[in-house]
Amino acid sequence: MASLTTALLAGAAVVSLTLLSPTGSSAATSATDDTCPVREYAMGIRYQQSAHAAAAQLQSWSIAQARLRKAIADHPAQHDLAVVTDLDETVLDNSPLLARDLEACHTYTTWDTWSDWEVNGHPTLTPGAADFFRYADRHRVTIYYISDRFEENKSSTMATLRDLGLPQVTSEQVLLYGPTKEQRRQVAAADHEVVLLLGDSLPDFHADFDGATPDRQAELVARYAAHFGRDWVMFPNATYGSWRKSPLKAWDEPLP
Repeated sequence: MASLTTALLAGAAVVSLTLLSPTGSSAATSATDDTCPVREYAMGIRYQQSAHAAAAQLQSWSIAQARLRKAIADHPAQHDLAVVTDLDETVLDNSPLLARDLEACHTYTTWDTWSDWEVNGHPTLTPGAADFFRYADRHRVTIYYISDRFEENKSSTMATLRDLGLPQVTSEQVLLYGPTKEQRRQVAAADHEVVLLLGDSLPDFHADFDGATPDRQAELVARYAAHFGRDWVMFPNATYGSWRKSPLKAWDEPLP
């Protein structure tokens, strides 16, 4: 049954890839080649560029702003509140890079095209992000942008964030790949009360998720369930993440 499920999913992905291609020619041809390693990603990218994902992102930012509003109300005399946010697929939409690589049948999860995108690409903000960060900045909440983008491209990443109108883009508040995300979160926590964590990947919230197997991640989500929607806000990302290693759990009933 597992092999049949895999075949069905692969076939659906080929159809999705054909539809995703603006030309419907070279990309479609590549998609029918069994050597094309990325055809299974097409449906995830299609979702990420859809109105469905936009609605989920708006919902996540709305929850984040409501939780931040409450945190500010609960700490009216404090000016040391902070939020910590991931960048890619949380604040920034990088799906055009992924779609370009997909059309070329290039496995973008090797990240060998990512550095060029950081320097020369033009990501956009996810729906709702601009309003949230304007609200945080207006209420004197410190913003830390913690991302695993490349440190050597920091100036380009900071320029991108500024071009998109994001506030508080300073070298001290944009913390990129090198130390673990937990270590970088501790930098934010050293002088501030971090009231909100925002991300599209479980390691954006707690070090326990780093390197955890899919089953262990499920256990940890249950353990930390009270945080989600309160001081942790999760964003949708169907294009990449450690969840890619999760085995499919198929219905054991034979296909008629």
